[in-house]
Amino acid sequence: MSHHLDSPAARKDVRLDISDLYVFRGERGTVFVMNVNHSIATEVTGYQVPAGFHPEAQYEFKVDTDGDAVEDLTFRFTFGELDAHGNQLLRLHRLTGTDAADPDADGTLLVESRTGVVGDGPDDLRLWVGRAGDPFWIEPDVLHAVGHAMTDGTRADLGGWTPDRASNLHAGQTVHSIVLEVPDRQVLAAAFGKDINVWARTNLATDAGGWRQVNRAGHPMIHPLFTQYLETLGDQLNLTVPAEDAASFGKLLADMVSSVVAAYGTAEDPGAYGAAVAARLLPDTLPYTVGTPAMFGFNGFNGRALTDNAPDIMFSLATNTAFTIGLSKDSVTRKPTTRFPYVPQVT
Repeated sequence: MSHHLDSPAARKDVRLDISDLYVFRGERGTVFVMNVNHSIATEVTGYQVPAGFHPEAQYEFKVDTDGDAVEDLTFRFTFGELDAHGNQLLRLHRLTGTDAADPDADGTLLVESRTGVVGDGPDDLRLWVGRAGDPFWIEPDVLHAVGHAMTDGTRADLGGWTPDRASNLHAGQTVHSIVLEVPDRQVLAAAFGKDINVWARTNLATDAGGWRQVNRAGHPMIHPLFTQYLETLGDQLNLTVPAEDAASFGKLLADMVSSVVAAYGTAEDPGAYGAAVAARLLPDTLPYTVGTPAMFGFNGFNGRALTDNAPDIMFSLATNTAFTIGLSKDSVTRKPTTRFPYVPQVT
């Protein structure tokens, strides 16, 4: 899992649970992808998951353009009720400046469309929202072993597991995807060639009025590494904002990493290594240089493509040990494409 079912709050309504965030170069500009409402939730929770997107929620892509971990630009999606055919009306608003962080701000309406079709906006902006094959892959035995190691401060106990036994837990599973392609020359003109930081957020309307943040995601694999067996921490991470991450969680994450690295004996100074990893991962926002190919790899993070091997990268980084889950992009049942909307659509 990347962030699939990452906390008790997220599991209450998986339509609000962000499983993955991707940012990469598309045919026209910068592509943002948010996946929610994973089909595996029915197997895990034991109840029938509601279809589509929550009609009383906000689904947001957040963009920080000046490196202070505070959003300067927000793309907000909202949805109507499901119709008889399982489709929903949708609206996309753009919010800038101080409005970008205000869930009550109206912003500028860019697109009115519906799920399952391509929606066109100003200056070649386009979107597609609908059900898609999950492009993420994970090996469950390795996933759980690394989660226990991070919680207990030990090596990952893989027993007799070998890569030839690997299986993709998410093979054949589906998600509900929000795909937004933003032309750099217009909507992101001020950031072209610049480093931006991106995260996704879901908010739910409250009975008392206003909004409650339910889920957020930046880097992949944060929750499987650090909160798989510490679910209260998972809720805490989801309910805060990136600007608070280092102060709130930096020492905890650094200590978890340093304990595992000490167990492996792969760093001269495990404490310094743990602090360096925590500084790299916090604030929990995905860095990207606008106008460049995405690469989430050992040499650095620059967005995240639909085919990047996030588990191998993040498990290796956190343990300072070469890790493989024995899987690659070929284990995905439905393949992403190089053409818009990039995710593998499911009818």
